[in-house]
Amino acid sequence: MSNPRIDRYVEAFEQLCPDSLDRLVALFGEQARFVDPFNDVRGRVAIRAVFGHMFSQCESPRFRVTERVADGEVCYLRWTFTFGSGRRQRSIDGVSRVRFGADDLVEEHFDYWDPAAQLYESIPLLGGMLRLLRRRLSAGRARPHPPQSSHRDTSITTERFEQ
Repeated sequence: MSNPRIDRYVEAFEQLCPDSLDRLVALFGEQARFVDPFNDVRGRVAIRAVFGHMFSQCESPRFRVTERVADGEVCYLRWTFTFGSGRRQRSIDGVSRVRFGADDLVEEHFDYWDPAAQLYESIPLLGGMLRLLRRRLSAGRARPHPPQSSHRDTSITTERFEQ
């Protein structure tokens, strides 16, 4: 089911370029809040500065919304952000929680994505350390439980996993 305010917002993100930045910013309320892993700002001027900075730091940035879920004034947008070109092109997957006000303007936009896995791990020295840390903290290191028998066992057992 189509929702005009969400459709407008998604279209503004998917067509975002330096020339259309004011069109996106106009969809935010005067005191709207925008939060991502690097920014926590309030107000249209600050939000515009975040996206202006993105254009100055990223080559050919582009958003593509792949899924949307809405309930009342809140919607969740799943997206892919690409930037760079050729062999240096990167992509980041994330989700935004967007809350609209009674005036159909965005009051809150919170981005959720993992900069360590999707950005920092590509940095030569830092990436190696983060991958090592991720492997050490991963539950995948534990040995799997033995297969369950076909009868129902109601006893309690404990196992010690070797490190």
